[in-house]
Amino acid sequence: MKFKKNQYFYQKQALFMRHYLYILFIGFVLSLTSCRQDFEFEPSSGGLEFSKQTVYLDTVFTNIGSSTYTLKVYNNSDKDIKIPTLQLAEGQNSKYRLMVDGIPGKVFNNVELLAKDSMFIFIETTIDYSEYANPDSEYLYTDKIEFHNISGAPQTVDLVTLVRDAYFLYPKRFGDGTTETLPIGGEEIYGFYLDHNDPANGDEYEWINDKPYVIYGYAAVPDNEILNIHPGAKIHFHADSGLIIGSNATINSNGTPSTYDVDGNVIEDNEVVFESDRLEPDFADVPGQWGTIWMTLNSNGKFNNTTIKNATVGLLIDKNTGTLNMTNVQIYNCSNYGILAKTATIDGKNVVINNCGQAGLACSLGGDYNFTHCTFANYWPRPNQVPVSIDNGDGTAPFALVNANFTNCIIYGSSSYGISLKKEGNLFDYNFRNCLIKFFDFGQFESDPLYPIANTTDYTNCIIARNSTTNKPDFLNPTNNRLIIGEDSAAKGTADFSFSTGTSDILNKERFGPLSDMGAYNFIIFE
Repeated sequence: MKFKKNQYFYQKQALFMRHYLYILFIGFVLSLTSCRQDFEFEPSSGGLEFSKQTVYLDTVFTNIGSSTYTLKVYNNSDKDIKIPTLQLAEGQNSKYRLMVDGIPGKVFNNVELLAKDSMFIFIETTIDYSEYANPDSEYLYTDKIEFHNISGAPQTVDLVTLVRDAYFLYPKRFGDGTTETLPIGGEEIYGFYLDHNDPANGDEYEWINDKPYVIYGYAAVPDNEILNIHPGAKIHFHADSGLIIGSNATINSNGTPSTYDVDGNVIEDNEVVFESDRLEPDFADVPGQWGTIWMTLNSNGKFNNTTIKNATVGLLIDKNTGTLNMTNVQIYNCSNYGILAKTATIDGKNVVINNCGQAGLACSLGGDYNFTHCTFANYWPRPNQVPVSIDNGDGTAPFALVNANFTNCIIYGSSSYGISLKKEGNLFDYNFRNCLIKFFDFGQFESDPLYPIANTTDYTNCIIARNSTTNKPDFLNPTNNRLIIGEDSAAKGTADFSFSTGTSDILNKERFGPLSDMGAYNFIIFE
């Protein structure tokens, strides 16, 4: 019996193994058939489709790499195909670089693409402008991506890049491998002093408009020197870069009004612009791309017809000896402050600030401020921000708020309060005259003598917007920094014209009496 049981057991085990091997064999055959079918690619006969017919790599500065751009290629047929050759038309001589299926190069052979599938091609470029120099300081570089097939001419996608020449300002590299630095607050930062006789740029204290300036690190104007920025000059800062004005040094940003044709197109661009060196449209309004313009203790200057955008702090102003004059100045998209003034003296006319992470204008640690026909908006997408904040530090004499006068201004934003005031002691002198101010109070400041609900003395003829339906500024598109007011604005015709006589708005349009509009812009009728 024992032998029969063992024989029966071994027979069952042998039968099980035969079934298992049979199933395994069938699975192996099917897998071979499936793999063989998956890799039966046939040469492409064309018919590919693309996410774009032209890839614009936007504008780059000479010898600075572009961002990475993408092209999506679709095989909408029912067949697995093999593209015989995918290449740049200029081949290895092209200034563009491709990444196909994770492999970098400029020419690719037998690129496989499954039926009803797609693939990404990544595109970059770095171009030396000097190889294509022309009198206009710009060069349009083009190439094509070619997708060859067995049916005839290759399918193509155009590549286009505008290359700009520029003045490049950056710290010098010394023979021992170190680089130039600036002593700031007991530390050394990556930066350099301007040079009257730079071998490449000439006099770096005269910024002209024949081509842009690109700055790496912090450019410094030494004590007692003067930086003159000519009409139409464009200044671009790399990440963690900026401009420092030394003690008793002066910055003069001498922009003038631009001219336009009857259709509103710029004929002559005379404005001075400070911005990032990222020129792609996706970076046009990104805050915090560079540092700041820092006017240090006892520095001086003026800003006329000037735009500052996408900084961490647009203007950082320590106590200045003279008055900083600002006329027709726009400051946008600063991750912290548009203007952070510390015990400063500023006279501003037609100043516009919007979209700043903490405050558009911060008059901090006292000072002496006069702003006329200005628009201080703040539509930063988070609630903890204000258009205007004012404080006098600890209230002692060195931080006295001598004056903070706002006349014919609009102070409005996306948060509930247009102003934030912090007073210590009695050295706090401020006045708002004929201003439109947003102040949605829910009882918190109802009896606070600093604010307009309980205080009429310091808010002469002001219009207070206390809810979302009345006394609106009627901005054209504040999120996108278009702060022109419309016909339904509460600021229309409500300014004190005695402060408007003989002036023009920020677009150089004359203000007419006997009534004028609050803010930096005359109203227009929106179409």
